Amino acid sequence: MEGFFIGVGIYLCVLVLVCSYRALFGPTVFDRIISVGVIGTMVLVILLLMGFIYERMDMFVDLSLVYSILNFTGTLIFAKYFARKGAK
Repeated sequence: MEGFFIGVGIYLCVLVLVCSYRALFGPTVFDRIISVGVIGTMVLVILLLMGFIYERMDMFVDLSLVYSILNFTGTLIFAKYFARKGAK
């Protein structure tokens, strides 16, 4: 089962790289904001997979909860800022 989790983690890391392309070269600011939010969500799942692999779910769940709260608030702050600014 550990090999499966490692494989899923590697697959998610590849998807993070694909989303980082959209974050860097997105056509609009909102596409970039959404891709950064998706990257944060994938990193959160990678953290939970690491918890399964290292058999320390208690520590990694706490880390992922804090990370998800920071990711959510950061995405909202940037979206609100650019919506007011009227960025294209």
